[in-house]
Amino acid sequence: MPLISIVIPVFNAEKTIAPLCQALVSHLKDHYRLEIVLVNDYSRDGSDAVCRQLHVASPETVTYLSLSRNFGEHNAVMAGLNQARGDYVVVMDDDFQNPPAEVPKLLAEIAKGYDVVYCQYPKKSDSWFRNLGSYLNGTVARVTLDKPANLYLSSFKVMNRFLVDQLVAHKSPNVYLDALVLRSTRNIGTVEVRHDARREGRSGYTIKKLIDLWGNVFVSYSLIPLRLLAIAGAILTLSGIYSVSVMLIRGWLPMLNDPSDIQSLNSITMFFRGVQLLATGVVGEYVGRIYLKLNQEPQFIVRETWAARRDRNGG
Repeated sequence: MPLISIVIPVFNAEKTIAPLCQALVSHLKDHYRLEIVLVNDYSRDGSDAVCRQLHVASPETVTYLSLSRNFGEHNAVMAGLNQARGDYVVVMDDDFQNPPAEVPKLLAEIAKGYDVVYCQYPKKSDSWFRNLGSYLNGTVARVTLDKPANLYLSSFKVMNRFLVDQLVAHKSPNVYLDALVLRSTRNIGTVEVRHDARREGRSGYTIKKLIDLWGNVFVSYSLIPLRLLAIAGAILTLSGIYSVSVMLIRGWLPMLNDPSDIQSLNSITMFFRGVQLLATGVVGEYVGRIYLKLNQEPQFIVRETWAARRDRNGG
């Protein structure tokens, strides 16, 4: 039987994480070897104690990572991917919005040969604000990452070993998992599953987190801002050349009125401002590419690890 790893970023989920793990074991244990990787992203409730108990109760199945501070969902998932040993790795939320009973659908679909399979929801149980944020996030990803228009980048997905190995090779601290997926492969499948309401607590989805995500996509995974700056500089440069040309022609031809001092100054200033912006954009393009490769801030820091025991066959 293939080994399936389930990576779950945990944040303030003390009431849901234990029943979620129990449901996953119930649905998958008869058909797969199972590994559950819990990554506590510095929860402020009793999630740490619950996760420790789950590891103690099932040391062969549950691996628990405790991060030293809150790094964010995508970084927490990356910590789990670095620990996961499965032939296939499922990523899902900790609040039961991703039903454990739907996991076999993802595994059946990725067995057809895809590198990653994303979930598609016929109906979502989120608030209008969360749905609006998801739509805007998809639009940003389509513009900056060349995402297929009909692909929904759900947090509930499954990846094969090949893709997971490509993702964990990425060491930048600014993680947007779906951007790395789209950079690595276009062999992408989709499957329709249910999307249930949260069982406990409130969503941590906020305007600040949405803006931070967009900023991360634009700055860390796209050079579009720099290119827009270069385009603006090119437009100003051309406008300046045109204004200077008109000024010179009016100065040379006696039948035309001479340009005023203000017009002459504006034309020259526009030209040099355009050149400066264009030069800044070009230099920024090089600096941006260097930044994308050389940023060495930590992606995550694991304070403690309780790894699942391996059997003699490496399972």
